[in-house]
Amino acid sequence: MTDQENMAAAPAPANLPEQILHYIDGNYVPSLSGETFDVLNPVTNETYIQAASGDKADVERAVAAAKKAFETGPWPKMLPRERSRILHRVADLIEAEDERLAELESYDSGLPITQALGQARRAAENFRFFADLVVAQVDDAFKVPGRQMNYVNRKPIGVAGLITPWNTPFMLESWKLAPALATGNTVVLKPAEFTPLSASLWGNIFAEAGVPAGVFNLVNGLGETAGDSLVKHPDVPLISFTGESSTGSLIFANSAPFLKGLSMELGGKSPAVVFADANVDDAVDATIFGVFSLNGERCTAGSRILVQRDIYDEFVEKYAAQASRIKVGLPSDPNTEVGALVHPEHYDKVMSYVEIGKEEGRLVAGGGRPKDFPTGNFVAPTVFADVAPDARIFQEEIFGPVVAITPFDTDEEGLALANNTKYGLAAYIWTNDLKRAHNFAQNVEAGMVWLNSNNVRDLRTPFGGVKASGLGHEGGYRSIDFYTDQQSVQINLGKVHNPTFGKQ
Repeated sequence: MTDQENMAAAPAPANLPEQILHYIDGNYVPSLSGETFDVLNPVTNETYIQAASGDKADVERAVAAAKKAFETGPWPKMLPRERSRILHRVADLIEAEDERLAELESYDSGLPITQALGQARRAAENFRFFADLVVAQVDDAFKVPGRQMNYVNRKPIGVAGLITPWNTPFMLESWKLAPALATGNTVVLKPAEFTPLSASLWGNIFAEAGVPAGVFNLVNGLGETAGDSLVKHPDVPLISFTGESSTGSLIFANSAPFLKGLSMELGGKSPAVVFADANVDDAVDATIFGVFSLNGERCTAGSRILVQRDIYDEFVEKYAAQASRIKVGLPSDPNTEVGALVHPEHYDKVMSYVEIGKEEGRLVAGGGRPKDFPTGNFVAPTVFADVAPDARIFQEEIFGPVVAITPFDTDEEGLALANNTKYGLAAYIWTNDLKRAHNFAQNVEAGMVWLNSNNVRDLRTPFGGVKASGLGHEGGYRSIDFYTDQQSVQINLGKVHNPTFGKQ
């Protein structure tokens, strides 16, 4: 398929803007410098639009608007129910435009259209969840009968800086925007430069829903300019970041002089551990989806599959056969299961790991570019078996449709292999032994564990990792905790009972 054929098969969405702009204080605006950057179509790697490239001056303008809206505007002072009604309208607007959102997201990121549609609907659900939670939340209260009453006030903190990644961008933006706004903060969002298109819709959505001007602000740009300026801005007390662990370390260092609140969801190299007593077909099916959905560009991907030796050969044979049948296609095709990787830089990274894997493991599926796609960022679902624990494809995050399978013998060996990376985001355990499942979950170094299931999210539960996979947790009340200050108030109910100093 030639570039021209790819373009003809995947036309640009209708009614694209002439340029992707910032959104500051209720208006879409260009960069003060006039600078822009190219945004590429992952199917052809051709520039299809330009985006305003923000720098320190644009960030300062956005933060000033957000700070003014926080200090003088109505948003932080609204009753939770009032904010909740507006955020439910945001969810309504997202749902009404879910197909349009999915079309833009798929075109911009390379995600299969059906998966992009699911992410758009999840974005609406994120807003509904936090709109309900801030109304229903219960804060602590303690009483010492006849002597003292103690209770907790929650207060919004100020301007929240939100830095989001390019995989499922709109949904992950909603995951931060919803709790930050629900709790009364104002925000400055810096979306990923690879995928700014869907983020450009937020301004109109919030304005139509009734969010006051200045509460939501967006600055496009590169991480080293716009992102760095946001992290270092003294009037931004909170930074929520999702992205690579190395970038998270840099943000941690740059935030330290300002003692900012940080929530960082970073990289992963999550194990899926399959014991001999598991249902092999169920485990194959779930672990296929767990690493190849969303083009493999997911932080919680179970990209290391550890299989007990008794069923190892059977598992590898079935896994390789099924992976070879995965449909790679144009992101716009509803039948596509794996689309195009987001950007040529990322494609080159993933393909370099494919070549490394050929030296480190036994290639049983994929291993290169699909024959029907000689151009664009397409990678065939790739499976390596017999991978040693010290191999780079076992240890390092690839963030693409590449998986390593490794055998183990005992429970102890399986646990040691599962914990044998610097990451600790998720883990998936497949066994019918209830005692083993709970003991393994207790001891695996992961922030989230799924037993005989695959990445089913309950928004009430904490989301986050350990080790190099993150700092802090969001989700449910953990998000409320992050985006609010908790003030303890004590009231005396009886005689003052403190000792008296200096009494004559």
